[in-house]
Amino acid sequence: MAAEATLQPIRRYDMDAAILFADILLILDAIGLDVRFEKGVGPIVETVNTEADLNRVPLEKAVQRLSPVYETVDRVRSKLDDDKALIGFCGAPWTVALYAIEGRGGTDKSTARSWAYTHPDLLAKLLDLLIEASAQYLSEQVKAGADALMIFESWAEGLPSDLFQTLVIDPNAKLVKRLREMGISVPIIGFPRGAATMLSKYTSQVPVNGVGLDTAIDPAHISGAVPKSMAVQGHLDPLLLIAGGDKMDARVRELLSAYSDRPHIFNLGHGVRPETPIKNVERVVELVREGVS
Repeated sequence: MAAEATLQPIRRYDMDAAILFADILLILDAIGLDVRFEKGVGPIVETVNTEADLNRVPLEKAVQRLSPVYETVDRVRSKLDDDKALIGFCGAPWTVALYAIEGRGGTDKSTARSWAYTHPDLLAKLLDLLIEASAQYLSEQVKAGADALMIFESWAEGLPSDLFQTLVIDPNAKLVKRLREMGISVPIIGFPRGAATMLSKYTSQVPVNGVGLDTAIDPAHISGAVPKSMAVQGHLDPLLLIAGGDKMDARVRELLSAYSDRPHIFNLGHGVRPETPIKNVERVVELVREGVS
């Protein structure tokens, strides 16, 4: 089912790349924290309280627990044409840690941010565990056939600059460095959603090949914040994709024009919402093809 969900958009729209269908919280389940999903609520995660909570499952076993993901990658890659890329991914260490601290999504993130001030040593251990587990997880995805990797830092927003450095930039940089040490050479895209003015520090200190841009980023800001050699990915508003019409068309053309002088992966600023009209997706695909032809 995960392979089919990954492949369907490629069959329907002939897009250039597929992205793996898997949840970022699988890795918490693998390291021994209970993860469940409640209808109408979302993910519920067992919280970390002591260092003992981080030592329940040997790392090698945790990586093996994620073998269904590697099988999914292998199945998808075997069914994709050679000219279609498959993007593997994981949640970034801070974003995944946040769920292990707060126990659920949909919060104002204040508990996790406070934890960074009041439990720095335990948080550092949690981040280090997630860095190594994520590196092993991504490495196995590449071995199974992923052509590129993406690191989703979905909760980079709202952090003061000092915490952004220690919670986002440093762990992301360590994760990319660890992957390169393991011999992983595929392109890596970082997505620090909500980075705002810290984006330039992220791109200068985290050695990614591309950076995902969120909905709020002003295209005019990118030329000074992101090196011209670095690919950018994004960043149409998912809500505009629902609204459609002339405003959507104009924004698509604006984004294509703004990044015409650099590598650009056209995408949304975040995920596709369930209520998105299919006709609007088809229209955007059409506009992008016109814009790059």
